[in-house]
Amino acid sequence: MSASVGKRLKALRAMHGLSQRELARRAGVTNSAISMIEQDRVSPSIDSLTKVLAGFPVTMIEFFSMEPEQEEKIFYAEDELVEMSDGTMSVRLVGAAKKDRKMRVLHEKYPPHGDTGEKMIVQEGEEAGVIIRGQLEITVGNEIKVLNAGEAYYFNTEIPHRFRNPGDEECEVVSAATPPSF
Repeated sequence: MSASVGKRLKALRAMHGLSQRELARRAGVTNSAISMIEQDRVSPSIDSLTKVLAGFPVTMIEFFSMEPEQEEKIFYAEDELVEMSDGTMSVRLVGAAKKDRKMRVLHEKYPPHGDTGEKMIVQEGEEAGVIIRGQLEITVGNEIKVLNAGEAYYFNTEIPHRFRNPGDEECEVVSAATPPSF
């Protein structure tokens, strides 16, 4: 049997919203048998696996041809953030490979006097951020405000906006936007 039998069984059980106990009851095996298979601590015989799979509307061929989804990544090391720099500032995206992201989280660094460009940005959604270090001048529509470390912003991104570091030291920001535009 493949070493992925346990992972496949766990994914199939989760897909059908069954507890280990419920699957064991349906298959006529012990709860511990299901647990041991899912942990790949035992490799079930063909007969045993057939009995367990009888708890689902799936054939043995379908079971072995399904691709269990990758485990959801929760934590990211610094070098796993995807750099999207244009050379004038650093923008690193958290969870770039996450399927069906509902928000965009960025770690941004603006060099002294660096900015997002003269052209105002307009996109659907909302954005919020906290200044971690330095200063950030934010223009939203006709409003302009310089924020310092510890201060934050939150606005509708359909209003034309831009960001600029007016200071002589690097500005660091953590921001989030929904829906993700990239």
